[in-house]
This record gives sequence, structure tokens and C-alpha cells, in this order.
Amino acid sequence: MTFEGPSRRRPGARAITAFISGGGLLALLVLAGLLPVPYVVLSPGPTFNTIGDVNGVPLVEISETTTYPVTGNLDMTTIREEGEPRSPLTVYGALVAWVDPDRAVLPRELLYGEEETGEEVEQRNAVLFSTSQSNAVAAAMRALDKPVIGDVVITAVVEGTPAFGVLDAGELILRVDGRQVTRPEDVVTAVRAKPVGSTLDFTVERDGTEADVQLDSAPKPDEPDVPYVGITVGINYRAEFPITFTLEDIGGPSAGLMFALAIVDKLTPENLAAGGHVAGTGTIDPAGRVGAIGGIRQKLAGARGAGATLFLMPDVHCEEAQGHIPDGLTVVPVSTLDEALDALAAWRSGGPLPACPA
Repeated sequence: MTFEGPSRRRPGARAITAFISGGGLLALLVLAGLLPVPYVVLSPGPTFNTIGDVNGVPLVEISETTTYPVTGNLDMTTIREEGEPRSPLTVYGALVAWVDPDRAVLPRELLYGEEETGEEVEQRNAVLFSTSQSNAVAAAMRALDKPVIGDVVITAVVEGTPAFGVLDAGELILRVDGRQVTRPEDVVTAVRAKPVGSTLDFTVERDGTEADVQLDSAPKPDEPDVPYVGITVGINYRAEFPITFTLEDIGGPSAGLMFALAIVDKLTPENLAAGGHVAGTGTIDPAGRVGAIGGIRQKLAGARGAGATLFLMPDVHCEEAQGHIPDGLTVVPVSTLDEALDALAAWRSGGPLPACPA
């Protein structure tokens, strides 16, 4: 007598078809998850102590004048961005960020123009970062009742225009056609004083020395009868002594408030942080007015994650921050540099602090 095991049936065509279809569907789902999507993810970024060092060098370096010891932290906060136009973002990446309360997923068009490239974003953010430093110097000098000097500076050069490759962002414009430049309007007036196609003589300060360059104006793209060279100009503010910002590879305007506080801290004996851990964010203008920024919720999370216990932010973000303030972090809304200085004085003394409306 022999024993025969259970019979094995070959899989039918229907089963094979189902298996292949399921595998194909899985492959399509995996592929779809790797496809880029038109969203941007904002995440908490690193913090930098504006009264501390970066790689052994003071982040804000002041020389040729009297400075005072500082202790503690006055952190500027940052956000990380993932997504177009700066980097690709997949479906999976967006979904993971969506369920993280410290991250935000935003449609690309809310932040950037349809044709804007990653390189253009980087260039604009670099200009904004430089402008925030210039404005911080002006605001701090105003708060300290010290003189401030304003130079006319090239803030951007448009690719494909007469100035491209001839002038560079960051250069000071001293004269145009021999006429001294003291305001941005002086440059516009000088360029438009000659017909389209005329040769213009620019004298700029380049790497600390004067340089003379020539270029021919072209028709302005939207106004063909108006001469155009392809630069934007603004005011670069400086003190009567050197103030240098050494942080690199960071962009945007939101560190202005913390830069201004760092300058005031180093030039006064008060010791603003008094050994404590303060963080903050906010744009600043030359008059000391504090303005809105992006990613306030991510910056609150980043500040607390770095150990901050006090956070200074523009008062316009009170509603947006509500319900997203981490435990252990006291948030103070401010609208000016003077209000921020008053808040720090109250904090050091243990007095009451301003708060957002309930």
C-alpha cells in the first residue's frame, strides 16, 4: 500500500493574471510615490547664536570701537525647505511631512512664481539676507543714538542685460558719468539722462578699491523708449566702525531683529541675554520696525528644540502661532527693536512680559 500526498494543481490563468495585476499595481504605486509633486515642505532648521561664534569666528564681529562682554544666546532661527524649485519633493516625502505637526506642506505657487528657478530663489534670498544685515546696522545705530552712513549699492544684476558680467551685486556705486551718487534715484536719473544705446561710465567700489567700467544702455523690456542697464540699487547702511557678519549659506530677511539685538548687546554693558537662552525672528527696517516672516511655527519648534526659553517674534504672527507654542517656551510679540529691548529688560528683572491676546 502506498500513500499519495495531496495533489498539486497548477495555478489557473485567472490566478496568474491576478498575481501579475497585483504586482503591476504595486509597482505603479511605488513609482507614483517617487514622482515629484508641486509642493514645498517647511521644517525647523538650525539656530545660530548671533552673539556667539561660528567655526571659531564671531557671527557678528565688531572692531575699532569699545565692545562689552556678552553671555548666553540670542539665537536667530531658520527653516529648511524641501520641494520645487530648489529641490524635488516626492509624494512620499509630502505625506510624511503632512502628519508631522512641526512641518508644513504648502503649494509651490504660494511661495514662488511659476517660472522661478532655484538659482533665482537663492540669489534673491542672498540679497535679502544682506539687506537684513544692513538694516540691522541702521536700526541698532538708531537705538544707540550713533551715526549711520548710507551707501548706494547694487542689490541685483539681471542676466542678459548690459550690466550682466560688468557690474556685480554688492558693489557700491560712487559716480555715474562723473556725477556723485548719494541716493538710488541718482543712478536712475543718470541712466535716463541719455538716449537708449548711449555709453555710460560707472565708478564703483570693488573689493575696497575704485573701478571704472563702461556699458551701453538698452531698451527697457516693458518700456522700449526708456534706457535700461539691468541693475537694481538700494542703500547699504554701515556704522563709523567695522561691523562684519560672518555667517554664510543662509538666506532671507528674517534674521534682522536678532542681528540688531546682537549689535546692541555687544556695544552696551547691559548683557541682554544675561546668560539665558533667547531666540527670535523678524525682519527689521532701518527705523527699527519689526516685520513678518515665514514659517513661524517651524521656528518656534526649532527654538525650543535648541533649548530656548524665551522667543521674540513679530506681533503680526500672534494668531498664526496660537496653539503651536512648545511647552517651556515663553513667546513675546514685538513690533519694534525698542520693544524687544524693553522685553529683554523685563525678562532679566523677572517683571511681566507682553503676550499675545488670548
